Amino acid sequence: MSDSELRAAITAIVRVVAAAEEGALLGQSASAREERGSPESWSLPALVGHNTEFKAQQVTRLRATLDGETPPAFSEIEHASEDTYQRFSAGSREQVLASSRATTVELLDLLWELPEADLIDTSLHPWLRGRPLWLQVVVRGFWHPGGHLGEYWLSHDQSERTLQLHRAGVAVARAMALPGPALGMARYALACAEARMENSGGALEEVARAIAVNPDLAQNAARDPDLEAVRALAGWVTSAG
Repeated sequence: MSDSELRAAITAIVRVVAAAEEGALLGQSASAREERGSPESWSLPALVGHNTEFKAQQVTRLRATLDGETPPAFSEIEHASEDTYQRFSAGSREQVLASSRATTVELLDLLWELPEADLIDTSLHPWLRGRPLWLQVVVRGFWHPGGHLGEYWLSHDQSERTLQLHRAGVAVARAMALPGPALGMARYALACAEARMENSGGALEEVARAIAVNPDLAQNAARDPDLEAVRALAGWVTSAG
């Protein structure tokens, strides 16, 4: 695909989750807005705040790349930490929404500003450890936030919304002809959602499709607790490796 087609496809897939986050925040009921959450069960604003920080880190990386610099390393987040949760739950719903919108716009603007070579040539930036920069944008802008949002809905008896989100991700990835590594991520997310809803057959089909276009996902699939029941199916070895 052409350079502009790749950027357009990434823009579309990132906006799928960004729109879902925005809709979730705006559509919260009055009682849901009172939810305080905890390190074990994050509130929606805290979760979106975390997703936004993750995207903001990618903004930092893209800016550093434009400036010809090596971006800083970011530490792992301890999701079960009380201090971590308190930091992300401190902002109001309105503040979280505004920050999410602004960060997504900034991320996508920088995506379009970067030279093509920086996005696709894995040899230019050793800090990427062989992963193309465009795929890291997909991870930080789609894969990671979509996973958290889907998990939130699953834990709040809104599993159909999780399926809708991940089905939309697959549909957009296919329609925009996203390269295999990114399409595989979208399909893998859908497979895990199907498995969580006890549709093991559908999950098996999706995880096989995911690995077919992104073989790196086979390692995840072999140990992912969401896919435990799926791995017990007869077709697992031939379908998912």
